[in-house]
Amino acid sequence: MTAKEEGFTKKKTSLEGGTPLVWAIALVVVALTLGPVLYGVLSGFRTNGQLAENPAALPDPWVLKNYVGVLTNPNFWRYAFNSAAVAVITTTLVVVFGIMAAYPLARYKFKGREAIFLVFVMGLLFPVTVAIIPLFILITKDLHMGNTWWAVALPQAAFALPVTVVILRPFLQALPNELEEAALLDGASRIGFFWRILLPLSKPGMVTVGVLAFVGSWNAYLLPLLLLQDKMKTLPLGVADFSSEHSSDIAGVFAFTSLAMIPALIFFLAMQKQIVNGLQGAVKG
Repeated sequence: MTAKEEGFTKKKTSLEGGTPLVWAIALVVVALTLGPVLYGVLSGFRTNGQLAENPAALPDPWVLKNYVGVLTNPNFWRYAFNSAAVAVITTTLVVVFGIMAAYPLARYKFKGREAIFLVFVMGLLFPVTVAIIPLFILITKDLHMGNTWWAVALPQAAFALPVTVVILRPFLQALPNELEEAALLDGASRIGFFWRILLPLSKPGMVTVGVLAFVGSWNAYLLPLLLLQDKMKTLPLGVADFSSEHSSDIAGVFAFTSLAMIPALIFFLAMQKQIVNGLQGAVKG
């Protein structure tokens, strides 16, 4: 191997492995991201006296009563059930209508296709907070759906559709046209190609948008705050209520908050590989 080739190999290895500066920055970002989460989880295993004496110390001894108290609280499970129901409905609507909207925009050529896609792109510029008052009036006064799962799930799905279409469209465009041509030659219709071939191949992209929709719905606070009351409240609202009612029980609040975020965190980590594959397919498209 020549000196030039050896230098190129070392440079390539350095880029792939990352420089010490890159690793240091990555470790700082990880620490800033996971530090508060880890602190909250560990603080749930401490007593209020331990937190007051030394807030930054590790549990000594480890106390389980805070987590046991939350898990035996029926309100926690009611909040969790409402959050899960709203998140499942939102995710289903986002995936179903997202793939149905992205398919013609990706595979069909018709006049105004790019203009329609631009409408979805522009939808990324409008957060739900912009339309919160009209949504409240529409849901409660016109549709009479206030204090129901659908009252939150429908707006959440609508505001999640733009990013869903933006991710799925290039992913679907990346699928070879030869597959569709071969399917049509074999007698399959466009609908048949969609159900039998395109949907299975689009699984990584659908999982990606589904996970993003689920986590976003699970963590949503503003819409449930305005549209849900009493027994229909979701976990973020439950955390706020628990914090207000037990403001002196800091360790219990940490335990409640930690248990509230664990399901979404586990779901996101379990689907991490699928999310990466889906985003890679969208970028390649």
